[in-house]
Amino acid sequence: MSNFQKTRNLGFIAHIDAGKTTVTERTLFYTHRTHKIGEIDDGTTVMDYLPEERKRGITITSAATTVHWNDYRFNIIDTPGHVDFTIEVERSLRVLDGAVIIFCARGGVEPQSETVWRQADKYKVPRLAFVNKMDRAGASFNRCIDMMKSRLRATPVPIQIPMGKEDSFTGVIDLIRMEAVYNSDEDEGTTVIREPIPNDYLEQARTYREHMIEILAEHSEKLLDKYVNSEPISEKEIHTVLRKATIANHIVPVLCGAALKNKGIQPLLDAIVDYLPSPNDIPPVEGIEPETGEIKLRKMVINEPFCGLVFKVITDKDTRLVFLKVYSGKISKGLVTQNMTCDKAERIARIFYMHANKRERADEAYAGDIVALTGLKFAMTGDTLCDPEHPIILEKIEIPEPVISLAIEPKKKVDEDKLLESLKKAGQDDPTFSFRIDNDTGQKVISGMGELHLEVVVNRLFEDFNVEVNTGKPQVVYRETVMKKITHESEFNKVIADKTHYAKLALQLEPLERNTGFFYVDNIKREDVLPAVHQWIEKTIISASHSGVISGYPLTDLKVTLLDVGYNPIELSELAICAVANIALNDALHKGKPKLLEPIMRLDVIVPDKYTGPVIGDINARGGQLQDITFNEDVSGNPSADVLKNITAQAPLSVLFGYSTSLRSLTEGRGTFNMKFSHFGDKND
Repeated sequence: MSNFQKTRNLGFIAHIDAGKTTVTERTLFYTHRTHKIGEIDDGTTVMDYLPEERKRGITITSAATTVHWNDYRFNIIDTPGHVDFTIEVERSLRVLDGAVIIFCARGGVEPQSETVWRQADKYKVPRLAFVNKMDRAGASFNRCIDMMKSRLRATPVPIQIPMGKEDSFTGVIDLIRMEAVYNSDEDEGTTVIREPIPNDYLEQARTYREHMIEILAEHSEKLLDKYVNSEPISEKEIHTVLRKATIANHIVPVLCGAALKNKGIQPLLDAIVDYLPSPNDIPPVEGIEPETGEIKLRKMVINEPFCGLVFKVITDKDTRLVFLKVYSGKISKGLVTQNMTCDKAERIARIFYMHANKRERADEAYAGDIVALTGLKFAMTGDTLCDPEHPIILEKIEIPEPVISLAIEPKKKVDEDKLLESLKKAGQDDPTFSFRIDNDTGQKVISGMGELHLEVVVNRLFEDFNVEVNTGKPQVVYRETVMKKITHESEFNKVIADKTHYAKLALQLEPLERNTGFFYVDNIKREDVLPAVHQWIEKTIISASHSGVISGYPLTDLKVTLLDVGYNPIELSELAICAVANIALNDALHKGKPKLLEPIMRLDVIVPDKYTGPVIGDINARGGQLQDITFNEDVSGNPSADVLKNITAQAPLSVLFGYSTSLRSLTEGRGTFNMKFSHFGDKND
């Protein structure tokens, strides 16, 4: 059974190459979860276990593990740092109680740092900051602090400062205990040495400590009184205020180190214990009672009815692993639960605690636990599982829309069905990946968060499912319409097999406003026209509307009105009726000044203010139209924070292939966007 007070559910989160996986590997080693330090360059990391991750040296999928540090249990999720895999961070933060955000001392607050920080803000996740790579050339602890204030609108509170930097970095100064902290070089940093602060750093340490207490005094009247009256302040009092203010998301304690050189990790683990919340510190989870719509609360205790949130699904060959955060109650193997999202019963076959890709069986799991389950057939990311007698629906995980697409086809025709099944499984694992078969072109189109994302999916199709594919740009699906109102009459008169096939027909074409659609209206009121004739004409016109006269694209924003029809009732010919309807529409389209329409997309771009000009210029150069520019809400109250702008625009789909790469280049990776279909507009020739 979980000891809530001694449990920490946390994630390691960072921009790519900030050293997040290196920090995680040291954590595993110093908590005795592993007996050898895994290295990215050697391909020996525990948490980056996928062949694709080891080949590229980056994290692609989040991995969970459990470690123990000084009688405390840490349930850790190591997340990717590349923007293409941001859903892994999103769904992890949705279920985590706290986070350690890792910054590179040289790069500071980088683009994906901003993205994950905003995600943590959205879910109100308390966090610590760890400035890594203090031993690298160009490292600057103070610059990282300043960037956290300006770019992240945060209130960083250094509780450590580095001793030296770059090649001269030797250790850290603990500002709470006022001690110098070193790691021994002889046993891979396992031994932590605490000594008096060297004289060269004593004045600097006192200044930083004074600043730390000034900030903390704003969050405690008792501490403020002592500070104003110059009374001594104990370590315990500092710890208490730091913990309270951190859990309330008022401040962010900042630590530093050099994970690759095995420096600063143990103090970070102590800070996780001291300042990140336990499940007891987290408010009750909020959900909705499905029948009444009333808001229900579930406390994170064992004697409440069970409810949990599915935050990840992995299809591993024939096994389907469903990752679950238990928010209340408990579960056991064999338990039948209710999937409230799809309203289906789900039976839990087995329960596992995960260590990267290794599974450790358990008979039960309790409120506050993060586990993997097998046996669930329907569960998808964001689904709520609960006790059938106490239904509740928890808030779903927000899934970002895909922004880039590729056409895909199997290299071998025999793999057609296998490809479709593989794509279906990939979509179940990754909700930001989707595929569809375009009804207009017949192409299979896959969509994702970026070029690297889709490249990884394509590689996985071969490695996991043994399907080789070819890829290319998807075809842009245009539409056709007319620019001029036209009335036209056609006649069909042919003798076929000694039988005369005759019919004539009059119709009218009328262009409509954009985004209106295609309409067919039968305006014949004469009773002598047989019902079958009406049906034949309508069927022919509707069928012909799927192929225009310019390039064979479907018709839209057009109204076709049937005005009159003539035929020989004695020799009624379906062939003649259908043929004349087809001819009349085709001839009328040619006379009505046919026009190609192209898909116009709505772009919603979020960028720091200083990049607004280049982004707008790029949209204009692509033939786009600016719709609106607004300020992104600043919830921090920090006057020095970077201002974010929301840019809304419309642009043709044909010029937006690769836009995600262009936007990252224009904004140094700091811009994000969503794109969705708006309407079909006039194509500029």
